[in-house]
Amino acid sequence: MPRARGLSSKILFVADGGELPSSAVIWAAQRGWMHDVLRPAELAGATARFAQMPLAVVCDDGLDDATIADIAQIWRQATRGAPLILAAACGSEARVVAALRAGYGDYLSTQASAEEWRACLQRHLQPDAAPAVGAAPLIIGDSPAMRALKLQLPRIAASDCTALIIGETGTGKERVAEQIHRLGPRRDARLVAINCAALPDSLLESELFGYEKGAFTGAVGSYCGKLMLAEGGTLFLDEIGDMSAQGQAKLLRALESREFYRLGARHSTRFDVRIVAATNQPLERLVERGEFRKDLYYRLNVARIDLPPLRERRDDIAPLLRHYLRELGARLQVRAEFDDGLVERLIGYDWPGNIRELKNVIEAALICASDGHVALAHLPSALQHKLGASPPPASEREFLLATLQRLNWNKSRAAESLHWSRMTLYRKLAKYAISAPDEIDVALCAEADAAYRGDSAVTAGVTLP
Repeated sequence: MPRARGLSSKILFVADGGELPSSAVIWAAQRGWMHDVLRPAELAGATARFAQMPLAVVCDDGLDDATIADIAQIWRQATRGAPLILAAACGSEARVVAALRAGYGDYLSTQASAEEWRACLQRHLQPDAAPAVGAAPLIIGDSPAMRALKLQLPRIAASDCTALIIGETGTGKERVAEQIHRLGPRRDARLVAINCAALPDSLLESELFGYEKGAFTGAVGSYCGKLMLAEGGTLFLDEIGDMSAQGQAKLLRALESREFYRLGARHSTRFDVRIVAATNQPLERLVERGEFRKDLYYRLNVARIDLPPLRERRDDIAPLLRHYLRELGARLQVRAEFDDGLVERLIGYDWPGNIRELKNVIEAALICASDGHVALAHLPSALQHKLGASPPPASEREFLLATLQRLNWNKSRAAESLHWSRMTLYRKLAKYAISAPDEIDVALCAEADAAYRGDSAVTAGVTLP
């Protein structure tokens, strides 16, 4: 895994003499990452050491809350946003919430499985690594939908079957098509794309199938067509839902017979190409209305991938923001970070243009940012107005509270029901000051017990009968 220029090839563990999480150490070592250990007593002179590290894992066993917060403060100052992970031994939700507020980007139990550590470390290390030439493009996000997609794609890619990708504009359909090609058996051949919506009937046939010299006025030479350009590889038919009825009929015949006629040709040409199609249209409704051929739909709908819009996987917005801030910042030679609170406001935005809109917004903001910070004022004016006029809905607290009550305060089930990570759930609980009834009772009992012992510092404002 490549390292960012100037950074160490080691992962830093901050620990007070306890055992390091072995799953994390083993996973990192298998991928060429060594590890270093820093003791809390060395924090005073740790700034320069922190600045060289791409990621740190803080093992909280034996550390108090103040030390955990101090580590985050020094880390933020030294690294300007590199990933910081809390490995929690005690499982205290209060400690986790406090750590997230202090600046930790993620947390795991020290007893987490090897798979959980793999997913966590890969999520935070890969965005910083420049992909090798020919490597599969990065699918960013760790929401339930994206985790399922990352498991699904290798199976679909290996099968060499026709794939259909459905999703709104800007959800990353072309990137998924590239992933299918690069993970599949045809990876060494070409991936050729054609936009079915951009070409009229008169051009679609010649662009797809090609033509012979003299086939029509202006055909001064022959052209093999996109289908033959992709021979042995993959043909990506983008916006297939916008293809005309005539184009659909000719494509269906070619797919069924695995041969086609170039314009002006007397003999057919056989082809060996994998087909991946994509659309932002509801093909089932088009079939019902007679606007898309049912037989072609069945021919394409073999391995289907539905890409949800960003508003339905808000857990992925923050990782996407950070990824494009780094990627576009490197291209524009601008190093910046988001102002406090801006990411939360952007998470609350619905992103009708999805990832494409998000990427364009970050690029525009980086062009305007000059002081190392991306603020609300650097965003496009239309988005500034929407974010200013539409703060996070006040009803979110009630919705979260109702979900917790419905699930008997089972936080794992609540996070799954809301399609949030547990980290996001804890942030929301802290934001809205929501506690389970038994947690409130425990706190009151502790105050009452302290009052009975005469501890005035704890019982301020508590009146007992």
